[in-house]
Amino acid sequence: MLHIVLVEPEIPQNCGNIARTCAVTGSRLHLVRPFGFDISQDAIRRNMKRCGLDYWHLVEVSDYENLAGLFRRHPEAAADLWLATTKAPRPYDQARFTADSWLFFGKETAGLPQAFRDRFRERCVRLPMVSEARSLNLSSSVAVFVYEALRQTGFSGLLGAGEMARS
Repeated sequence: MLHIVLVEPEIPQNCGNIARTCAVTGSRLHLVRPFGFDISQDAIRRNMKRCGLDYWHLVEVSDYENLAGLFRRHPEAAADLWLATTKAPRPYDQARFTADSWLFFGKETAGLPQAFRDRFRERCVRLPMVSEARSLNLSSSVAVFVYEALRQTGFSGLLGAGEMARS
């Protein structure tokens, strides 16, 4: 299962959209504090439900106090991680994802922490874009990375054809 890690997410609607992407792809969502929003059950219903709609029961969500806490609970993450950052030295299509990859994304206003990027420099990849653009929306970026990882691993466990295939 793919692991999607949001480090200090700030915008609840992005988190809701990403949760929906996790739901439809069978990916697990990991949230690293601090958050720019409340993740209590009432707040999720109020702020993020519209984006995730009726898919919340399909998403396994874990949260952590910080990156060190995530790595304490999941030391295996360091062996198969990829950092999505506009500052990366190479494009995402050069990454070799596995079915158990951990994909890290930073907060909307600042991205991933510099020390974290430096530690895993060889695992930093980016989406190509025009030089005048700062970045793609976080939830859109997550979707691109998730589907590329799934494509590379054969879309295991996902339906490849809809009802039109039967007619």
